[in-house]
Amino acid sequence: MSLKISAENLAANDNYHLPEDNKKTLVIVRQYDEERDKLAVEELEGQCDFGQRGQPSLFTDLMGDPISRIRNLPLHVMLVAEYGEDRECVGIIRGCIKTVTTGNKGSIPCSVYVKVAYILGLRVSSHHRRLGIGTKLVEKLEEWSRNNGAKYAYMATDSNNQASIKLFTSKCNYAKFRTPSVLVQPVHAHYKPIASDIAIVRVSPQLSESFYRRIFANSEFFPKDINHILDNKLNFGTFMAVPKKTLLKWDPKSGSFPPTFAILSIWNTKDVYKLQVRGVSSLKYACCLGSRVLDSWMPWLRVPSIPNIFKTFGFYLLYGIHMEGKEGPRLMKSICNFAHNMGRNDRDCRLLVSEVGLDDPVSEAIPRWNKFSWGDLWCMKKLDVSESPDNWVESRASSSSVIFVDPRDF
Repeated sequence: MSLKISAENLAANDNYHLPEDNKKTLVIVRQYDEERDKLAVEELEGQCDFGQRGQPSLFTDLMGDPISRIRNLPLHVMLVAEYGEDRECVGIIRGCIKTVTTGNKGSIPCSVYVKVAYILGLRVSSHHRRLGIGTKLVEKLEEWSRNNGAKYAYMATDSNNQASIKLFTSKCNYAKFRTPSVLVQPVHAHYKPIASDIAIVRVSPQLSESFYRRIFANSEFFPKDINHILDNKLNFGTFMAVPKKTLLKWDPKSGSFPPTFAILSIWNTKDVYKLQVRGVSSLKYACCLGSRVLDSWMPWLRVPSIPNIFKTFGFYLLYGIHMEGKEGPRLMKSICNFAHNMGRNDRDCRLLVSEVGLDDPVSEAIPRWNKFSWGDLWCMKKLDVSESPDNWVESRASSSSVIFVDPRDF
């Protein structure tokens, strides 16, 4: 579905002046125009590697589509900031709106939905920082979000990204909200074993929707349009791991759950954008390459090799992750091994990535390399200034331990 934005909404208060010593310099925030802005945006993206100075950095390749990360959401926008008389493109921001659950602590599953805006892809030229451009982009995106009915806005960043955290919490009045963990597992050259007594069952999109609506009824951020995600061409499918002995007694089409199981879905992020690690020393590069060669030549050794992440690569995102029953952790490990083997057969897939709530029991069962994984920080702001007694932002202490990570956000 294409997005139509009222020109008046974006034009209102578009122009503002910088501090006193820059009074003659004008900044204009407007909607992205592909024909006019694509080359400038790609150049700006190329300047913005992620990483600390002197350390390896992570480059994002949007493969010629600046709105690829928001294109799969029905209501989305990208804004650009122009600076000076030459109207140079010096900043960009992306956003989308969706309807999600706020979490329910009651014993009876009952989904409570609200419309939220998700902010991502904020970039400001390194030559034009500390001029208030980032703040203005956030404010204009919030304005667009309010005009389209969003009650809250949230963003996600690395918990160590102090510049981003300061911008949103100190200047834009966001509150630190959730601290999920991003778990990363390299895809090795060898296959990972799946126990002979475990069956991996592919679940249809229709049945997956039914399962997920029941499993995540009390979770936070579960999208109301989950059916659109499961039907999306980027979704490789939903899979369930169960003991083989259970198959004789359990009919998936019945809609009931087996006594013990693990379930997840796999999203093909590599067709949305690719990544590249830059700035690694020659010694580290040689060690990684050596481990890969050994793993390829002698797969029976199951060497924990590092894939080639120094050239552009893609990854699979595991989402909708859940387990139940006493064998849940073992089943979860097996289904993650199944996803690993899928990635192993895809030459462009180098990593498996998942994001789960800090206290979600499933986090302990998901394989990961701690050196590649990190803590995330989600910050949120209430956009609706009404006197409504309900304020999701203030529910930090009584939150659900389960967060559903929408693969379209990643």
